[in-house]
This record gives sequence, C-alpha cells and structure tokens, in this order.
Amino acid sequence: MKKLDKLIIKTFMGPFVATFFVTLFVLVMQFLWKYIDDLVGKGLDTPVIIELITYTSANLVSLALPLAVLLSSIMTFGNLGESFELVALKSSGISLLRFMRPLLAVCITIAVLAFLFNNYAMPVANLRAKSLLYDITNSKPAFNIKAGVFYTDIPDYTIKVANKEKDNKTIHQVMIFDHTAGGGDKLILAEKGTMVLSADKRFLFFVLEKGWRYEERRSQSMNQPGELIRLGFREYKKAFDLSSFAFSRLDMGLFASNQQMLNVRQLDKAIDSLYKQEKLFTRTTNAYITTRYPFYKWEDTGWLATAPPIKKASFKDYIPEKSRRYVLERTEQNIRDGQNNLEGPAKEFSEKHNTLLLHKVEWQRKFTLAFSCIVMFLIGAPLGSIIRKGGLGTPLIFAVAFFVIFNIFFMLGEKMARKDVMATWSGMWLSNIVLIPIAVFLIYKALNDSQLFNKEYYFRIFNTIKKFFKRFSMRPATEKVQ
Repeated sequence: MKKLDKLIIKTFMGPFVATFFVTLFVLVMQFLWKYIDDLVGKGLDTPVIIELITYTSANLVSLALPLAVLLSSIMTFGNLGESFELVALKSSGISLLRFMRPLLAVCITIAVLAFLFNNYAMPVANLRAKSLLYDITNSKPAFNIKAGVFYTDIPDYTIKVANKEKDNKTIHQVMIFDHTAGGGDKLILAEKGTMVLSADKRFLFFVLEKGWRYEERRSQSMNQPGELIRLGFREYKKAFDLSSFAFSRLDMGLFASNQQMLNVRQLDKAIDSLYKQEKLFTRTTNAYITTRYPFYKWEDTGWLATAPPIKKASFKDYIPEKSRRYVLERTEQNIRDGQNNLEGPAKEFSEKHNTLLLHKVEWQRKFTLAFSCIVMFLIGAPLGSIIRKGGLGTPLIFAVAFFVIFNIFFMLGEKMARKDVMATWSGMWLSNIVLIPIAVFLIYKALNDSQLFNKEYYFRIFNTIKKFFKRFSMRPATEKVQ
C-alpha cells in the first residue's frame, strides 16, 4: 500500500466513524419517538430501556451504514476538491479512478462486514428487540391514581379519591368498590387514608381512617332477600395485589420462527419447506376440485352448431317452462356451495404464499443493504469531487437527497415484492438498480471535470439563451424598418 492510499483511507475513516454514529443516533431517536407512547408510564427500569436501545441500535446498523458511507465519501472528496488537492493529483498524472481505488476496497470490506452482521448478528438482535418491545407494549402502565377519576386498572377493584396531596401518598374522601368473586359487592368509604407500597413493589396498602365498610350478602334462597352489613372503623388496612403491573418477559422462542429472526441458511431451509407445502397444497386442492366439480365432455354439446338459429336465444330458452325455476334454483345453490367451499382453500393458499414472499424478501434484504454501501460510495466520491465543498453543510444536503431517493425506491420495491407485483429479487434490488446509472453518470462527469454543480456555468448558459431570444425578438422590428 502506497502513502497516497494510506492518506486517502485515513482522511475517509474519520468522517465515516463520526457520520455513522450520528446517523445511528438519529435513527434510534426516530424509533423512540415512534414508540414513545408505549414506553412512557410503564415504570420500566433503566437496564430494560438500555437493553431495548442496544438491540434497536443493532437492528438499525444496516440502514446507518449506507448513509454514513455516502456522507463521508462526499465530505472526503469535497474537502480534497475545495483545497485543490484533487487538482494537484490530476496534474501529476493520477486519475480519479486510481484515487478512488483504495476507498473502493474499504467500502467493499464494509459491505462484506455489513452482510456478515446482517446474517448473524441482526437476527439475534431482531429476536431480542421484537420480544422485548412486545413485552413492553403489552404491559400495563405504572400504578397512578388521579384525584376525581375512577381507577379500574387493578382487577376486580374500582377506586376513586376526591383529593390527593403533594406527597403522592395522602388521600382524602376514599371510595373503593370491591367486585371480587365469592359474594356480593363490597364498598369501603373513608375520610382519609395513606398509600404505602411494599418493599418488593408487589402489594399496595391503603391505611384508611374514619370510615365505613358495606357488604351485601346474598341469600341462598331466591325467595328471601339478602343482607346488608355495615361496619364502622377507625383504621382499616386494605391490600391490593400489583402483580399484574409487573414487567414480565415472554419466551423468545415464540418469535424465533419469524423470517426476520433467521439467517441465510435458515431462510433457505424455510423457503424450501414452504415451496414443498405450497406444491402439496396445490395438488390436494386440485384433486378436491376435480373430484367435487367434474367438467365432463357431454355427448350432445355439438348440437348447438347444427341447431337452427334462434334470435336472442339464452340459457333459459332451452329449459322447459315447468322445470325452469327448479333448474335455476339448483344452479344458484351449486354456485354458492362451490364458492363457499373454495373460499377457505383460497384464503389458506394466499396466507402460505404471502409467508413465502416474506421469507424471500428477507433473504434478498441481507444482500441488497450490504451492496448499497458500494453503490453509495460510487455516488458520493464523484459527487464530492464535482461540488468541491467540504464541511458538513453542502455534503449533508446532497447525502440526504440521495438517501431519500434510495429509501423511497427501497420501500417501494419491498412493498411490491411483498404484494407479488414484482419478482422478489427485482423489487428488493430496485433502489440499487435505479442508483447505479446515476453513479456511472457522476463518475463520467467527474472524470471529465464537469461543471455540473457550478453556478457560474449555469449563469453563462442562461445569459447565452437570453441573448439569443433577445436577438430573435429584435429581428422582425429591424426588417420592418428596412
């Protein structure tokens, strides 16, 4: 490796590492903003939140890498162009392609590492992130009683307090409805009380003062009325079980069969198994249809060809009048029975085929996101040498523009591949297929020192066109004077 190669790699790696972590941070913030309603108010511990962010960050690495490569390559070549180092290199006989060669090797290495990460690390991160997010979104909010509002999150209880002091413990005018099984409804009224949480946060104790306890005892006989019991108390302690609020973790094996949790080898096995199931289902359905609804070749089907023409003849005209109603009713009934019998197999086949498409889409995703790192470099390097602007401002604008184009075509292709509108490979590779011609065009322009983004170049073109139209508009007046 020559000193020039070491210099360009060293110049590239600094912006790449910085932009990668900035991009990853932005994507993680977008994820948290999306699920903020499911995270707030659940009483989650700090380790659980850190675990969720860690697994989510690993899941977003595949999207952060292409954008980081694009932005860092534009910044690197833009800085070199702004300081006229590219001009010096070209004047010494070193072409742009030779200058790009070491960084292309670096980007190929990044693409290979990205594929290995997508294939081995991301399925595990997806499994843990999805299962943890499912546990969080399905857990109940943290216990919080508000003044003047009926609280019903504790099973079999309804609680209302008229006032709650600032210490968040002392409550006034307490009303508790007990709907637990094993008897009639119970009601507790108290003037004042204190909420105390147990050390393990498993139970909540209401220490109530100066109140009454009402209980309705139902009679075993339907003919006798029940009893209403009223008990007064100076102090009464009521315990509530808060186990339903505890954050619990489900078995991750429930999510292990999802296509996002599999690597390439596991996806190959799953796709092959789904193909076999689809073929078996097709053969079974065909055998059922052909035996249930046979289409015989009747011997008298050719009589219509020799029959005399009948004006505006229809199916009803060939049925005797006395049998017409019976035949039509039987025909409609057979059509309805056939439709009902075939709707179930058609829906089942559609679900199996959609599952197969999802597995094929995920198989292609692992390759296309890795290869996009190379495509982004082939766009960013010549683009930076053309715009000749360093820093973060101008490169960021172009990087975001091209990444938006990439993301739009990637999501569009993935959606069409999932809906079976396009072939799986063409849908998942649509974004790269669109961007590769743009990369070739930019490389061609950069090799020829194009003024593609030079404002003075477009200003000169505009002045030339303006002068042309000015001469064209003045010509008839001159001829009229002559």
